[in-house]
Amino acid sequence: MEQTLRQLGELLLGAVPTAILLGTLYILYTFLVHRPLTAVLAERRSRTQGAMEKARADIAGAEARTRAQDQVKQARAFMEEDKREAMSKLQSEAARLATDIVRTVLRPMASPSQVGGQ
Repeated sequence: MEQTLRQLGELLLGAVPTAILLGTLYILYTFLVHRPLTAVLAERRSRTQGAMEKARADIAGAEARTRAQDQVKQARAFMEEDKREAMSKLQSEAARLATDIVRTVLRPMASPSQVGGQ
């Protein structure tokens, strides 16, 4: 039993430098590799998310511009139709006024006997 305990102690004593080396490697890995890598990945993720959000905003802006252009086209079409209707009304009104003016000018002047009723 004593021999077994002595061998176990020697094994543990031999494992101490390995444990220290392993701990040192873990600490070095954490500071030299893991933390910088995590920071780079986080920055990359944030840039990717930012680019995606910007793309979504650009798409939404393009859709709003498309809708605005459609509304402008519709408004122009309505204005053109109103213009045609107004022109038509103006032409018919101008023709009616011209007729009234011609009738008034060419109407025979009433004689004084017609005016007095005699």
